[in-house]
Amino acid sequence: MGCCSGRCTLIVLCTVQLVTALERQVFDFLGYQWAPILATFIHIVMVILGLFGTIQYRPRYIVVYAVWAAIWVTWNVFITCFYLEVGGLSKDSELLTFNLSKHRSWWREHGPGCQREEPAAGWRPPDGQALVPGVGCTLEHGYVEALHSTLQILLVGFVYACYVVSVFTEEEDSFDFIGGFDPFPLYHVTEKPSSLLFKQVYLPA
Repeated sequence: MGCCSGRCTLIVLCTVQLVTALERQVFDFLGYQWAPILATFIHIVMVILGLFGTIQYRPRYIVVYAVWAAIWVTWNVFITCFYLEVGGLSKDSELLTFNLSKHRSWWREHGPGCQREEPAAGWRPPDGQALVPGVGCTLEHGYVEALHSTLQILLVGFVYACYVVSVFTEEEDSFDFIGGFDPFPLYHVTEKPSSLLFKQVYLPA
């Protein structure tokens, strides 16, 4: 397959997915978002698996990646709805932190254009966590998180993964592991007719 094939496109998509997932993982760690941290970690492992399968022509690994890609899309749709408060969801709930942190998102305090306000004197947040939201943010943290999830949905290579698996499967079915694609393999030896052998043996002196 050439450089413009589905295989090369899937490799590029997986690479970009890996970079954006690592970036997202960093900000989830900074915001103590434990559910997204767990989901993103699994996603990174699956993307690496899909990338390895694509490079090494392993369709089974790509199938695993394709199944996870469908799950990953569903998860990011949920995250988008969560931060946009669709369907009765509230971005102020502690669902994504497993009730282990008062944080909602790192972008809540450090979003684009946000200005930090110092807490009142004598008040200290637990565990040194900053709980005071930023003021005057250009973009609210809910929209930043929703944009992150939308980007992940757009980068999912589910269609390309299915295409590459089908191509690899067709190549395996059409390939003869003994003789390759050659209908006359190398080990084929043309035998001489027995009559010619007898003539050579019994030639008159």
